[in-house]
Amino acid sequence: MEICCRKLMLMLFLALFTVIFTVVLPLHWMRSTTAVVEPSFNSVSFHDLLTNVYGAENDHIFAVQPAGRHSNSTGPREVRKVKNREEKREEGLARARSSIRKVALGDHRSNLTPSTPHHDGYIPAGAVYHNPRLFYQSYLEMEKIFKVYVYPDGDLPIVHDGPCKDIYSIEGRFLHEMEHGVGKFRTNDPNAAHVYFLPFSVTWMVKYLYTPSSYDITPLKHFVSDYVKVISMRYPFWNRTRGADHFMLACHDWGPHASKGNPFLYNNSIRVLCNANTSEGFNPLKDVSLPEIHLFGGEVSPKLLSPPPDNAPRRYLAFFAGGMHGPIRPILLHHWRNRDSDFRVYEYLPKGVDYYSLMLNSKFCLCPSGHEVASPRIVESIYAECVPVILSDYYVLPFSDVLRWEAFSVQVDVSDIPRLKEVLSAIPESKYRNLKQGVRAVRKHFTLNQPAKRFDVFHMILHSIWLRRLNIKLG
Repeated sequence: MEICCRKLMLMLFLALFTVIFTVVLPLHWMRSTTAVVEPSFNSVSFHDLLTNVYGAENDHIFAVQPAGRHSNSTGPREVRKVKNREEKREEGLARARSSIRKVALGDHRSNLTPSTPHHDGYIPAGAVYHNPRLFYQSYLEMEKIFKVYVYPDGDLPIVHDGPCKDIYSIEGRFLHEMEHGVGKFRTNDPNAAHVYFLPFSVTWMVKYLYTPSSYDITPLKHFVSDYVKVISMRYPFWNRTRGADHFMLACHDWGPHASKGNPFLYNNSIRVLCNANTSEGFNPLKDVSLPEIHLFGGEVSPKLLSPPPDNAPRRYLAFFAGGMHGPIRPILLHHWRNRDSDFRVYEYLPKGVDYYSLMLNSKFCLCPSGHEVASPRIVESIYAECVPVILSDYYVLPFSDVLRWEAFSVQVDVSDIPRLKEVLSAIPESKYRNLKQGVRAVRKHFTLNQPAKRFDVFHMILHSIWLRRLNIKLG
């Protein structure tokens, strides 16, 4: 009887031992290598972003370290750890964090040497940046190591193509530059990538999948769901991080809604969106605000390529022309439409009046939101060197983790629209001149070049994605 009891206890012990080592510990290791997004920075302050992310508590290397990565290479006494490519990649990011952190902490001995031999001589400086040295160091680190893998899966026209000649042109132009440009950021080796691009076009989904006037965007969600399902089954990268190091880019108003086709894409992934509305789920801790650029025929209007000289007079205090849609424009048009010769506000331009000529002849250009928060007028105003006046609620402005929008624009509460002329007239001439100089200083960051050039809008978008990737810990 005693022997039987001992045998039973031994069997129970062995069973418990097996459960621990075959179920409990593997689950623990799996959880320990899941990506998490650390929401540790402010949506508008690049300085706060980096000093929070790269503080002393983050001095270690955030590397993926699955079990079983050790090997005996030359004999039983010479055991060494072989770093896999994931570990090397994460260590490279850790070095970039450390380099940026030194600048954030005021170490002026940091090496601000450009990594490219074709340096254009541009070094960020001035009041338009939260911290120009910090931005420059981060940009240089991005140029050194940042790699993007573009998934090859999917067919034209909805995947690997996008609009290049309309209000959503930035969607297609970024995609084409990423896939066909001569830049060094794309890699064909997915194991070398820091981020993974889902190259579908929401604008083309709307064109080819949406039934006009149905207001049923279910087909868009289904397409996104199916695409994520395909790449998650064919490749290990999505499942490894639950999409946290993946990004999509969409300028169409329905981009955020399409992203709901997969809950991890919506909640974990980096969503680069023109419709950067915090009241509708846009999260500046992980998402990127995309500038909306309207290209008629695929090109910027020649009138905006060469704005008047700085000393040329501007006849009008402010200008706006646009349809009455969304919650803000009706208020603007109600109070100011055709009311003041110095305050040119129209729903429809009079016959023979040129839109861009009025921009170029106005000191301030009014940029109210329409159905959605973004407006192409903001970038058009910058091109025209007409100080943008932002009239919007819940809008995260593009590149606001780097740029100080208050240095080159005026933001007015919607409640102050009835006294808008009073607000703008009260701005001293000296401040207006500074704002206009700021507009001129940031123009290069909103310019589309083909091929892309350093610090232009393509590279600023990449830098915004780079910042979010730096803030992801794998491990």
